[in-house]
Amino acid sequence: MNSSPTPPRAIRELPDELISQIAAGEVVERPASVVRELVDNALDAGATNVVVRLVEGGVRLISVEDDGSGLLPSEMPLALKRHATSKIASLHDLESVSTMGFRGEALAAIAAVSELSLMSRTAAQEHAMQLDARSGELKPVARSQGTTVEVKELFFSTPARRKFLKSTATELAHCLESLKRHALARPDVGFALWHDGKIIAQWRAQAHAQGLDQRLADVLGQEFLDSSLWIVHQHGAVRVRGRAGVPDAARARADHQYAYVNGRYVRDKVLSHAARSAYEDVLHGQRQPVYALYVDIDPQRVDVNVHPTKIEVRFRDSREVHQAVQHALSGALSVSRAGQPAGNAADSDASARSAFVQDRQQAISSLQQFGHTAPRTEQQTRLPWQAQAGQPLKDLGQLWQPSVVNTFEVPHSPAVTPMPTVALPEGEWPLGKALAQLQGVYILAENAQGLVLVDMHAAHERIVYERLKVQLAEHSLQSQNLLIPATFTATAEEIATCDSHAEVLSALGLEISVLTANSLAVRCVPASLAQGDAVALARSVLAELAQHDAHHVLQRARDDVLAAMACHAAVRANRQLTIEEMNALLRQMETTERADQCNHGRPTWRQLSMRELDALFLRGR
Repeated sequence: MNSSPTPPRAIRELPDELISQIAAGEVVERPASVVRELVDNALDAGATNVVVRLVEGGVRLISVEDDGSGLLPSEMPLALKRHATSKIASLHDLESVSTMGFRGEALAAIAAVSELSLMSRTAAQEHAMQLDARSGELKPVARSQGTTVEVKELFFSTPARRKFLKSTATELAHCLESLKRHALARPDVGFALWHDGKIIAQWRAQAHAQGLDQRLADVLGQEFLDSSLWIVHQHGAVRVRGRAGVPDAARARADHQYAYVNGRYVRDKVLSHAARSAYEDVLHGQRQPVYALYVDIDPQRVDVNVHPTKIEVRFRDSREVHQAVQHALSGALSVSRAGQPAGNAADSDASARSAFVQDRQQAISSLQQFGHTAPRTEQQTRLPWQAQAGQPLKDLGQLWQPSVVNTFEVPHSPAVTPMPTVALPEGEWPLGKALAQLQGVYILAENAQGLVLVDMHAAHERIVYERLKVQLAEHSLQSQNLLIPATFTATAEEIATCDSHAEVLSALGLEISVLTANSLAVRCVPASLAQGDAVALARSVLAELAQHDAHHVLQRARDDVLAAMACHAAVRANRQLTIEEMNALLRQMETTERADQCNHGRPTWRQLSMRELDALFLRGR
């Protein structure tokens, strides 16, 4: 039996309270969302100290106190109305927002799903006033200048939302993380978090020039500060500063990645991809880098009105921002600890470090040719796989394919001006002098700090790789035709990408053509990867081209090919080297960018200090 159709409902206007509760579903996800919005307002009011108090993870009570400019009694009821704000007044203001808040939705949305009271006092008032959001009652209270917002019984009016909240410990952790994000952006402001009457975290305001470093150490730990590099980089209209963790400090999760745009914490694909691109050459496997990056840009060049939570942004020129972040990080990571004496690696002045390293490279540039002054014979120019078993390699600077590099001379880095031979005292060599070879795998060296252990294959792999990148800037990748084209079923996006990026694919040594309406054929691949999976290679490159900028994909794919070449060309394990050859490798590491990690992100060397060695033998106890 068929039921009669439901008669259509008439269109009607929703009541204000329901509208606010709908808006609250976008703005207020959990107690941490309330903390974020209220602290935003406190900072916009010019607060120098912000205190957050929670009860039961913020479900029972969230109180945010500040010492900002405060609100006049006449403005307090207006502050709780939807779309009422002092931050913007026109479309021009919206397109150049410089404040943390601007929507005028937060207080109204929070008040719709909780019991909210607002207490505030300006410098001109004799006493503070308190407003109850539910009753509208306004009464005098005692309070110093500033504002206190109390939010009780969050989601009491929407019990279904309350059921989705997690445990008290989990909600507290989210609130703490929200406050951390604000604290990292404003080292000039003091923050404190109390929970159930006990202080959980406190960060005092930092007024001195090194305030950001101190705040980073307070929030993320001294270990982060010790294992990170200071960044200051200007790229066009974009300025990037902050700290980038060294590859050894990478973590299994991306929980120590903080990116800010004009002081606002954001989660942005452009910034995260730029950071990941800069770390690709030095991270092992799926390890995640750690960093705190602060991007300063003209507010008119970034749109912050993208999402109700204000955690997403849209850039007018995303490529400009991507390049700025990538270049900033790449420049910092290219400075290897292998080329710096101990004590200088912790220098927080980026310009001083850069100048120091350049001077250091110039002083030892002549050592790049260490052991290569004699005329080369045919026997000396053999590739590693051509050398006879047990025969020592005489020239570590020659180990790459002659089809790619036309000269066996060790190339100077473009940033280094060749100088006359300078005798450098052995005690000043960062990696010291070679002592012996261990099991044909490791080089043991002595420097001023103690013992240096070097993985000779990993180290030489990086040296060859970096030099190949320099050489390839003036050449193109060689390709090889497949005897039988590799065909595969392709998606519409893959076919469209193949058609629109034919020149990029050709530059990568790939030839992919449309076979049918839903299939592609790989006819040519890079010569060094001819034995690999052509279909997997093609799919990977097409996916990258579809998602990212073609220039980045071209560079990344070229680097992958060069990394494969360098891995094959690097000196192999169990190869017996002379002391002179070991020293040559150490000197080359000291003048090579990113020499601390191999192409796969594994470390190339480790330092054991005399204190660590003494501890192994219980000396001094």
